[in-house]
Amino acid sequence: MSTLWSALADRSIDGLTIDRADARAVLESSDDELLGLLDAAFRVRRRFHGRKVRLHVLQNAKSGACPEDCKFCSQSSEYETPAGVYPLQTVEQIVDGARRAKRAKAWKYCIVTATRGPSRHDLDVICEAVQRIKSEIDITVCTSLGNLTAEKASRLKAAGVDRFNHNLETSERYYPAVVSSHTYEDRVATVKIAKAAGMEACCGGIVGMGESLDDVVDLAFALRELDVESTPVNFLDPRPGTPFADLPRMTPQHCLRVLSMFRFLLPRTDLRVAGGREVNLRWLQPLALYAVNSIFTSGYLTTPGAAPSADHQMIRDLGFEVEEVEDAGHEAA
Repeated sequence: MSTLWSALADRSIDGLTIDRADARAVLESSDDELLGLLDAAFRVRRRFHGRKVRLHVLQNAKSGACPEDCKFCSQSSEYETPAGVYPLQTVEQIVDGARRAKRAKAWKYCIVTATRGPSRHDLDVICEAVQRIKSEIDITVCTSLGNLTAEKASRLKAAGVDRFNHNLETSERYYPAVVSSHTYEDRVATVKIAKAAGMEACCGGIVGMGESLDDVVDLAFALRELDVESTPVNFLDPRPGTPFADLPRMTPQHCLRVLSMFRFLLPRTDLRVAGGREVNLRWLQPLALYAVNSIFTSGYLTTPGAAPSADHQMIRDLGFEVEEVEDAGHEAA
C-alpha cells in the first residue's frame, strides 16, 4: 500500500483531488501501514507548511447556558453538566487573554462564546476588544460566535477579525443525529457569509460521535468544496451529562489515519489537531505533527489540555519550530 500513499501525496502536492475510494482506503488502512501513511502525509505537510507549527489559544469568553442542543457539548442548557456558566467577559478580560496567548507564542487567539449568535451587546464588546488587541498585540484573531448575518460579519471584519470559526461538525447525512436546534445548511451559510465579508473561514468537525467512515470522508470533501483556510479536527472527548457521554474514545492509530486523510484532501489548509488531542492520541500525540501544522495549547473550552511549555518541548523534540505571527509577515490591523 505504500505505493498508494505515495501516489496520494503526489496528487495532493500537484493540486489534484483524491477520490472517495482512496480517502476511505486511508481510513481503513492497517496499523502496520501507519508509518508509511504518515510519511506520505508529511511530504504534503512539508511541501506547503515546512516544519513550522502554529499554536492556537482559545478564550471561552461566554460559557454555558447555550440554547442549542449539540449532543457533544457540555455548554448546552439542555443537559445537566459540570461546565461553568458565566456571562460575556469584559473587554479587558478578553484583551488580557490575548496577552497570555502571545506569551505562549500563539499564532492565533480565538474568542469563543456559547450562543446561537452574537447579540448587539456582545458584538459591541467583542469588536472593541478586537480593535484593542490588533492595535497592541501581533497576533491573528479568530472569533467563534455562532450564526452570523452579513451585517454582523462586516462589523467583525471592520474591527480586525482575521478568521471566523464555525464548524460543520459532521457530514450532512449524520448531522441530524448530532444537532436538531439548527441545520447543517445554517452552518454552511454562516461559513459563506464570513468568507464574503473578507474573513478567512475556520471550519472543521468532530470525529468519534458514532458516525461512519463515509461520514468522515463526506466532511472532508465538504470542507474542500467550501475552500476553507483553516480546519480544526476534533476527536470526541465525551462529556459527562451529554447524550454522547458513554461513547468510547478513538484509538490513537485511527486518529492519525483521519488526520492523514484530511491532509491529502486539504494540502494548503491550516490543519489543526484540536479538542481531544491529549486523551485520544495519548503517547502518539507527536506523530500528529507529521500530518497537521497547528495545534491548540493551554486547553480547550471546558476541558484542560497540555501546557504551552510541554507543547513547545514536543515541537522542539521533533525538530520542528513554533511559527509566530511576525514569522508569517503578519501586520496588526
